[in-house]
Amino acid sequence: MPDLFSPFTLKDITLRNRIAMSPMTQHRAVDGHIGDFHVMLAGSRAAGGFGLVFPEQIAITPDGRTSVSCAGIWDDAHIAGLARLARLVKEMGAVPAIQLGHTGRKGSECPPWEGRRQLPPDDARGWQVRGPSNVPFGGVRPYPVHALDVDEIRALHRAYADAARRAVEAGFEWLELHFAHGYLGASFLSPLANQRTDAYGGSLENRLRFHLEVIDAVRTVWPERLPLTMRLGADDLNPAGLQFDDSVKAVALMKGRGLDLADLSWGFNTDDMEPKPFAELAAMVSRAERVRREVGIPVATSWNLGLPAVADRVVREGATDIVMLGRPALSNPHWPLWAARELAHPDPWALLPQDWAWWLRNFRAHPDCIGWPTAAESVRQ
Repeated sequence: MPDLFSPFTLKDITLRNRIAMSPMTQHRAVDGHIGDFHVMLAGSRAAGGFGLVFPEQIAITPDGRTSVSCAGIWDDAHIAGLARLARLVKEMGAVPAIQLGHTGRKGSECPPWEGRRQLPPDDARGWQVRGPSNVPFGGVRPYPVHALDVDEIRALHRAYADAARRAVEAGFEWLELHFAHGYLGASFLSPLANQRTDAYGGSLENRLRFHLEVIDAVRTVWPERLPLTMRLGADDLNPAGLQFDDSVKAVALMKGRGLDLADLSWGFNTDDMEPKPFAELAAMVSRAERVRREVGIPVATSWNLGLPAVADRVVREGATDIVMLGRPALSNPHWPLWAARELAHPDPWALLPQDWAWWLRNFRAHPDCIGWPTAAESVRQ
């Protein structure tokens, strides 16, 4: 069986290992443009040995952001900054990936260090949030939701396709659609958020229509040789919400329309969830393994896989093809190197760029090098 450090090939793209840095919103963009911070964050993780590296979720429209300080790709002017990031990631040996999304009714927020409260539409930093129905998100986001009409839905399809075209021009080689965590795609699939009575509501097939049409639109511009994946909110953990059995069926239908990999996560379409397994070790792995086995599609997942032995085990057991790391990747830019040492990899330096590897191998062996800490000791210090 493959292990955490074995290559993984999907379409024409080969990852040097099974370790990916998940997209994580940073609230540091200006007018949608990424800057030095984003390039540093992604480049350092690529240099640190990650096989697949995402910047944060990239919004397809201005109102698709979480806050006004989130990154976007709704304008050709955004391509240059994203291309700089993709180029550096690739130079460091990783595959540059991009996650396209729209926050839907969970947008128009202030940054989390200001309380992460939703801002009203008339606030200078806010806007009118949109969703499949005029159903607000619980009591924590109290402002009305504009229900999208069919013309607006079709405009969003075009926005996804335009964003994918810009991603190609920027040099990204892996595209993920963010349809989880209560964002727009997730809300179309969930009965908690979608109460439509037209072709986009009601049955599972109707609630999945938005997903399928976005895949179709993106496929017109995204090269067939490059992976098209989706982070799917696969379970609302609520008896009135999306059930995992339906998500298994949904992934099978999307595979038939051109989806290459399913990245499994939670729906988060409500704060009323039971049980709440988010703190459990490898919390999403059993669901990912079921999708992999029953649908016959490669899968990725995250949620508490930051211990090297656990990450390696779930790959060896065939439960997931890729391990997605969020907070562990933030806390340790060389997590793959640390994991390799913890797992007694025969040549952990091989995970690093060639010039770094040469210096570190030789520096480590030099008799004057006394007491140089291991990667794990560096983290603890």
